[in-house]
Amino acid sequence: MRVSRLISLVLLLQSREAMTAAELARELEVSERTVYRDVLALSAAGVPVYAEQGRNGGYRLVGGYRTRLTGLSRAEAEALFLSGLPGPAQEMGLADAVAGARLKVIAALPAALHDAPARAGQRFHLDVPGWFAAADPPPLLADLAQAVWRDQAVELRYRRGRENGHEVSRTAHPYGLVLKAGVWYLVGRVGTDYRTYRVDRIVAVESAQTPFDRDESFDLPGFWAEHTARFVASLLAEHVTIRLSPRGMRTLRFAVEPPAFEQAHEAAGSPDEQGRVTTRLPVESLDVAYDMLLRLGPEVEVLDPPRLRTRMAEAADRFARMYRAQR
Repeated sequence: MRVSRLISLVLLLQSREAMTAAELARELEVSERTVYRDVLALSAAGVPVYAEQGRNGGYRLVGGYRTRLTGLSRAEAEALFLSGLPGPAQEMGLADAVAGARLKVIAALPAALHDAPARAGQRFHLDVPGWFAAADPPPLLADLAQAVWRDQAVELRYRRGRENGHEVSRTAHPYGLVLKAGVWYLVGRVGTDYRTYRVDRIVAVESAQTPFDRDESFDLPGFWAEHTARFVASLLAEHVTIRLSPRGMRTLRFAVEPPAFEQAHEAAGSPDEQGRVTTRLPVESLDVAYDMLLRLGPEVEVLDPPRLRTRMAEAADRFARMYRAQR
């Protein structure tokens, strides 16, 4: 651990020219006393670190000194591609590898480009989790990420459904992790099939000691795109026919899922004399359709199926009676 910290200290000085003990302590997440001891150790090892006194003082490397420790390790090289995702990288237990890779890349840059990472960080930020989602990562995420990196088979105990769901056990080859709208998923091979598991529903993980033979032709982004397309199609299993006002057509996109809105928009006919359009809307179920379409109020009329039209009419009657009673 200390060797890694000493390397990081040298790379920081190489990339930033001068830093105070307080700045180094903050970057390395140690005390200033530890920084003093590390600087003495580096000097004893022949690294030309010297301290400048005064208001603008700090630690520097003797002019022209450059460490040769900028070669990336395998872990750092792989983690480098996650450097734009600091939150997810930390959740997977890769924060140190990403930080090390970042420092080595900065140290290898010409002096004129040392401000490039800061400029990019000031101008772009990726906020991965969805709104109102829990920020804490699943407790077993780091263990699964380690198994993914090492191609180690795992014995999973997985909870189906929500908190009181039935638990099952599976031996899986973990091929990859996917972060979708703030939720982590494990893509694993069970037998000859590839399956997905919500990481927050995995209650136990036990890794094997020997690696499995990974199918190098497996395409994680391609698999996920196909999986999500099938998942959305399976959810939107029913259709309802509706008539929408111009305002209702504009508001529909905020009341239903994007794939459902796109299909309804494509299926919309020409406006009638009142400016209303008739279309078919794919929905998960009639109960879900009822809840969604109530948000549009009088801007939507259900034409089919009759059972849903009757429920909407009953809801309209209850609204009318309630507001009449309050006059």
